Amino acid sequence: MDFHTLNHRRSENQSKDEDYTPKPSKPWSFLGIINYLLREQRLFFILIGVGIATLFFSVQPDFMKPTPRLQTKVNDFVPNLGSQSLAFQSHVSADPITLLRPGAKMPLGLKKNPLRIVVTGGAGFVGSHLVDRLLARGDYVIVVDNFFTGRKENVMHHIGNPRFELIRHDVVEPLLLEVDQIYHLACPASPVHYKFNPIKTIKTNVMGTLNMLGLAKRVGARFLLTSTSEVYGDPLEHPQKEDYWGHVNPIGVRSCYDEGKRVAETLAMDYNRGANVEVRIARIFNTYGPRMGIDDGRVVSNFVAQALRKEPMTIYGDGKQTRSFQYVADLVEGLMRLMEGEHIGPVNLGNPGEFTMLELAEVVKETIDPQAKTEFRPNTQDDPHKRKPDITRAKNLLGWEPKISLREGLPLMVDDFRRRLFNESKGSSA
Repeated sequence: MDFHTLNHRRSENQSKDEDYTPKPSKPWSFLGIINYLLREQRLFFILIGVGIATLFFSVQPDFMKPTPRLQTKVNDFVPNLGSQSLAFQSHVSADPITLLRPGAKMPLGLKKNPLRIVVTGGAGFVGSHLVDRLLARGDYVIVVDNFFTGRKENVMHHIGNPRFELIRHDVVEPLLLEVDQIYHLACPASPVHYKFNPIKTIKTNVMGTLNMLGLAKRVGARFLLTSTSEVYGDPLEHPQKEDYWGHVNPIGVRSCYDEGKRVAETLAMDYNRGANVEVRIARIFNTYGPRMGIDDGRVVSNFVAQALRKEPMTIYGDGKQTRSFQYVADLVEGLMRLMEGEHIGPVNLGNPGEFTMLELAEVVKETIDPQAKTEFRPNTQDDPHKRKPDITRAKNLLGWEPKISLREGLPLMVDDFRRRLFNESKGSSA
């Protein structure tokens, strides 16, 4: 066979291979599908399968309900959120699968994301009232306190609450936490306490604030600094507005607190401008209420404790120096509004109602004992002569102003002091 004949046969075989198909294509038709189902009783077996499945799920109504083990896991996953979320807890008990299903909606009236909040100085007078409000709102609260002036009794009623934690820690040392908000209240606030160890006081104001701002920067938390009206010193402007720079003695016996708070404000603003930390600054004026330290040296607590003990109320100087007194519940409301708002501050939080020390003594007499006595002593160094907040900024930016007058709030504080003094005297006599 010559070469040309071989190539011709190969060409013929190749063309045959290209034309060959193992199964010719059939045109699509609806009748063809019907014929396929009817052949060999295929439709009959399909109907039998559907019937068996329907019967199975009809006689097993609880098949898709969670097992007790799953119910336990869900209860562990969703903590007890208090009386405000009973509807949510009943929803979880009834249908945990609904909660865990992707895209499931939360019941109405429940916060979608409870916040994780740390309150430094949370066992203190103001801090403990703030903790009460935050827990009642449904948030998770971590109290950090070294108990120099704070008292465990102020927060003991929250022990056992799964949303409450208490850490004994000094903010002068760093602390690592994962939180959404930081209320920084840690610092002795009464002259008796902050003069006791002035070096420790200014370290708390400077190092403690640095540590908490550093924490806020690392975890992206919003930071609220509780500053003080003492940053105005012995003011030359009356009433005091937030843009007044103050008249402070930098080397006086009170400067560990006054200048310490001024430095803390500086640090907060520098972290805001330089590290984009969300900060809020509150300048707190004189505050009173239950849980105040009985012998903390502040004028309201001094007068109330002395009148209850039948001791003369001590007035320093001529008694004509003025103060403005706000009830603690009003202050806590202002702090929370400032934290949740979009205004950095500083913002004055105080009651513009102004009283001289002589007038305050008369109100205490009316409340406790009309026969109470007073005695005068020399005034203390650097004691401000006037103190009254201008709260225009708080009204305009926060919609906040105090609601409770001194004559309304003082009896509530007196009841708390009377109970505590009675318990203390009973314990000491025993």
